Amino acid sequence: MLFRGRNTRSLDSKGRLILPPEFREILLSRSEDGKMVLTTYDDCVVGFPLPDWLELESQLNRVKNPPRQLRDFRRLVVGGAEEMTCDAQGRVRLSKDHLAYAGITGEAILMGQGARFELWQPERLAKVISGNFDDVAQSVEQSGFDFNF
Repeated sequence: MLFRGRNTRSLDSKGRLILPPEFREILLSRSEDGKMVLTTYDDCVVGFPLPDWLELESQLNRVKNPPRQLRDFRRLVVGGAEEMTCDAQGRVRLSKDHLAYAGITGEAILMGQGARFELWQPERLAKVISGNFDDVAQSVEQSGFDFNF
């Protein structure tokens, strides 16, 4: 099961938003009690099922003598990580730090990305996905991936 699709969600006064039922099902299938980790990356908040996060964190920690750039990356991603679960209504609370980093105020776009999901401030996401992706498509095709659809 993978996170797919895009949903617009409104934050309540406590900074919570409701995850779609299919996202909650994936979290419950991947980790005990649907535990997840939310962190900061790419100007948005990224959510991982707990087991996937633990593997990513382990890989980062195995790098011996990491260069400054990787140490700074860990500061952003691992330092911004918060473990949580949804409440009984399927809501997840976003911390003030996460909201500030992603620029999310009243509304957020929840976007599936396969093994993870992302929470975006709508205008930021619009800028990201409105770019020209011809070079990317060409690069993907050159790698042997059949991109015809």
